[in-house]
Amino acid sequence: MLYALSEALLSIRDFMEQGGTVLWLIAILVFFMWGMIFERIWYLSHGHNSYIDKLANQWNSRKDKTSWYALQVREKLISQAKFEINKNLSMIQTCIMLAPLFGLLGTVTGMIEVFQVMAFSGGGDARAMAGGVSKATLPTMAGMVVALSGVFASIYLNSASTRHESNLDEIIKREF
Repeated sequence: MLYALSEALLSIRDFMEQGGTVLWLIAILVFFMWGMIFERIWYLSHGHNSYIDKLANQWNSRKDKTSWYALQVREKLISQAKFEINKNLSMIQTCIMLAPLFGLLGTVTGMIEVFQVMAFSGGGDARAMAGGVSKATLPTMAGMVVALSGVFASIYLNSASTRHESNLDEIIKREF
């Protein structure tokens, strides 16, 4: 068990070294993005129900539910609930858009390394050029994988938030 874990960590370290320093930026981005994704999934599946129950109790405890002031309070409660439902979704979208850009940054830095090797070796060191091309390709691939995985999670989160928003009117009922 310990041997398998150490081999996995060595494989990850070798992969990160092959991809260059930009791959570490992509790794930080993926941990940040998936941390926010898991937080949203947890909130929408567990935390949201208790928050909505609290808002519904606050609305249902009111005696006046028909005046203009009461309707404004209801709109405020619905607005607060929508804010909580959609919290951090734009930050997740930003991380998804940054991932391919970080991959392109890795491509550029890898190609700069290839050109430096060509300039210092007179253009004849094919092995060093292949290493630079590898450093250019791995971050691009990693950035695209991060972005695609984030897109699938974002689609799920957007549909879940839309579903929760559509239920708000039924939960915080308006009385005439």
